Amino acid sequence: MKLIVVSKILTRILSISTVAFLICIFIALDYSEPIWPFVYSAAISILLSGILFFTSKDKELTSVNKKAAYLSVAFSWFLISLVGSLPFIFSGYFPTYLDAFFESVSGFTTTGASILSDIESLPKSILFWRSFTHWIGGIGIIVLVILIMPALKIGSYNLFTLESSLPEKIHPRIQSVGKRLLFIYVLLTVAEIVFLLVGHMPLYDSVCHAFGTISTGGFSPKNTSIAGYSPYLQYVVMIFMLLGGTNFIIHYYFLKRRFRKIKENEELRFYLTVVIGSGLIITAILFLHSERSFELSFRESFFQVISIITCTGFATSDYLLWPKMGWILIFVLMFFGGSMGSTAGGIKMARHLIAVKNIKNTFYKLKHPNSVHVVKLNNKVVSSQECNSTMMFILWYIMAFLVGSYALILLGLDGATALSSIATAMGGIGPGLGSVGPASNFAHLPQLAKFIIMLFMILGRLEIYPVLILFAPFFWKKQ
Repeated sequence: MKLIVVSKILTRILSISTVAFLICIFIALDYSEPIWPFVYSAAISILLSGILFFTSKDKELTSVNKKAAYLSVAFSWFLISLVGSLPFIFSGYFPTYLDAFFESVSGFTTTGASILSDIESLPKSILFWRSFTHWIGGIGIIVLVILIMPALKIGSYNLFTLESSLPEKIHPRIQSVGKRLLFIYVLLTVAEIVFLLVGHMPLYDSVCHAFGTISTGGFSPKNTSIAGYSPYLQYVVMIFMLLGGTNFIIHYYFLKRRFRKIKENEELRFYLTVVIGSGLIITAILFLHSERSFELSFRESFFQVISIITCTGFATSDYLLWPKMGWILIFVLMFFGGSMGSTAGGIKMARHLIAVKNIKNTFYKLKHPNSVHVVKLNNKVVSSQECNSTMMFILWYIMAFLVGSYALILLGLDGATALSSIATAMGGIGPGLGSVGPASNFAHLPQLAKFIIMLFMILGRLEIYPVLILFAPFFWKKQ
């Protein structure tokens, strides 16, 4: 199983968390707030990192096999979430350890679901850490590890492909891919901060919201999320949510001025078509069935559509107060997700596109059984194995959604709350329907329900397989 590999990787991940805690110490000092939550957390992180380091320091390995990669990915998200909950626990603002862990898991998986009723009552340093977990989780702990993987003398492609849904290599060397992704990620974050500052949003708010936007996470340091800001700032956040949900290869092609490659990308066209189509439908619903002006109807509808499709979860209005047709469409959009290779969650647009083409191809063969008709995506043939894999993933996703929803119903949750809680957890969205809508939170749910929702956050973030395979008996057998 090469558990030494897992130990080495977890050591580096704990090092990342330690550096993040140290950054938050300076934030706390700047706002004259207690630094001890981060000092204690950093000390524990260093201690755990040291233990793992000394258990693997004399071992040299040349590759990460698939078993070790699966374990590393699953344990990485569990460990970083567990360690990330320490500042919340030490701050004393979270009623239980499970609530602190819930907030941490929600942060790192970029879900954005919260148990906080009065967000603004927390110290700014704690809220900064809360948003920072989004930013770290958005690019992916594993991608960050790739940047320092040469020090481990371990090949990392298995690790990278399990954590990220990036379907196409930008550069033949996987470390170069990680560097380019991180550069684009930082560039988008800085660009949004600048545009928010131009709109007179305070620097602290700008940084926290940029963390939550580019990571498509949704944590805000404000109780009203984005609703209390000007239309200009809402449009800025809207645009960067859309960019965060776009395949990062598209951003890379844009920087390289390879516009033909962008034009040929079918997933991008499908992604924009779904966003624009859904936004226009809800705009019409709000304009015709409420007292809103056209501009307000347009802004509210497109903001919420983009927020839900990209799995960000920011809100400018309570969509549960919309006409019924509007919030039903919002629920349907929870299953779409952003583009492959983006920070968004969900099933992803490319999978939906392949599934539609595969179904169309199946009906075509029924009419013309002797024909040879293949599924293509971006002018490349999608093999029958890849088509079957895509359909199987969607099936597993729906099955997991139904199992999780049924479990919450058994705990006494109403149907709308149970269904949307699992949908929003798997998609990494944040707000749902029923009692967990955009104007509510998850604090009132039973502790067991919170634990189940946390499991589905991680399950959705890792796209099911890296978690499910750990429960398969054959996985643990020696080969």
